[in-house]
Amino acid sequence: MKRCLSILGSTGSIGTQALDVARHLHIGVCALAANKNTVLLEKQIREFRPKAAVACDGMAAEKLKKAVSDLPVKILSGMDGLCEAAAMEEADLVLNSVVGMVGLKPTLAAIEAGKDVALANKETLVAGGAVVMEAARKNGVAILPVDSEHSAVFQCLQGCPGKKMLKRIILTASGGAFYGRTAEELKNVTVRDALKNPNWNMGAKVTIDSATLMNKGLEIIEAHWLFDVPLEKIDVLVQRESVIHSMVEYIDNSVIAQLGVPDMRIPIQYAFTFPDRLPSPVKQLDLAKYGSITFGRADEETFKCLKACKTALKRGGLAPAAANGANEAAVKLFMDGKITFLDIGKLVTDAMLSQPDSAGPVSADDILNADEQARKFVYSHAGA
Repeated sequence: MKRCLSILGSTGSIGTQALDVARHLHIGVCALAANKNTVLLEKQIREFRPKAAVACDGMAAEKLKKAVSDLPVKILSGMDGLCEAAAMEEADLVLNSVVGMVGLKPTLAAIEAGKDVALANKETLVAGGAVVMEAARKNGVAILPVDSEHSAVFQCLQGCPGKKMLKRIILTASGGAFYGRTAEELKNVTVRDALKNPNWNMGAKVTIDSATLMNKGLEIIEAHWLFDVPLEKIDVLVQRESVIHSMVEYIDNSVIAQLGVPDMRIPIQYAFTFPDRLPSPVKQLDLAKYGSITFGRADEETFKCLKACKTALKRGGLAPAAANGANEAAVKLFMDGKITFLDIGKLVTDAMLSQPDSAGPVSADDILNADEQARKFVYSHAGA
C-alpha cells in the first residue's frame, strides 16, 4: 500500500472520493491540487496537512495563501505548481484526476520524477499516449488505471501469463442519459437532460461525455495504450446497470468480468493498494437485488463521437489529440447553450479530420498545439 499521495484534482469527484479512500486506509497526503475551489481545498488542507497545495488559478492561490497562513503548507499556482506537486519527493503515488489537457504535463513531470501514476485523466493517454507510455517505460514507473473500465480490465488481466492469450477487451458503457434514442429525438435535448446519468455520480464534463459516448471513444484510445492492444481487439458493450465494469475474452473464448456496485472508490482503492486488496467502504454487491442485468450495442451512427475516436486511433499521430481538444471545446459550447447536443459529434469529427497526418514521432508541444488548433476549429465552425 502507498504511504503518501499527491492528489491532483482534489476538489473534483474523483479527488474527493480518493481522499475518502485515503481517510479510510490512513494513507498520508503530501500534496493537494485544485483549480479555484479554495473553500473546499482549505478544508482538505486542514484535515490532511499536506506539505504543498496548488490552486491553479492565480487569484485563488493568493486567496488560499491568506486562508491557510497559520499552517506550514507551501501554496503553489499554475502549471508550474501542478508539476511541482506531481514531482514531490515525498510522494510515492500521484493521482492525476484533473479534467482536460491540463493533465498532460503533470503526468510527464511525475513520470520523470520516478513516481507511479494512478491515472484518472483520460486526456493524458488519449492525446499523448505514445509520449507518456514511452516515458513510463524509460523511467520504470507504473501507470495504474483509475477509470472504472480500465481498472476492471487491469484486474481481469491479473494472472494472465501472456498477451498472446488475450482475444479482446470488452469495455462496458452505461449508455449515458440518451441510450436508445434516435438522432431525431436528440435534436432538442438540453444540458440538464444530458447531465442525468443513470448510475454514476461524476463531474459535468464527464457526464456529458457519457451522454455523447465520447467517454467510451476516449476509453478505447486509452485501452490501446494502457494494454498495448490494437483497435480491432477492443469492443464496446452497453451494460445499462453498470454492474459489470468491463471484461476480457481469452483465446479459448472464456470471458472474465469484474463486477461491483457503481462506486469509483473501488478502482481508486485498488490503484492505491495494488497488488493487495483491503476492506473497502463501498457497499457489497447484491446481484439478487438487481435481478437481471442487460446488454446492448453502442450506436455509433447516432452518437458520432464514438466513431470519431475510432477513426482518430486508426489515423494515429495527432488525430486523437485533435478529437479530444475539439470535444472539450464543443462540450463547453453546449453547456453554455451555444450549440446543440448533436453538434458536438459533428464538430469533433470535422476537427479531427481536419488535422493533417503526422510524420514521425510527436512531442508534448506538438500535442498541445494540435489541441489548440482543434479548439480554434470548433469555435470558428460552431453554428456553421
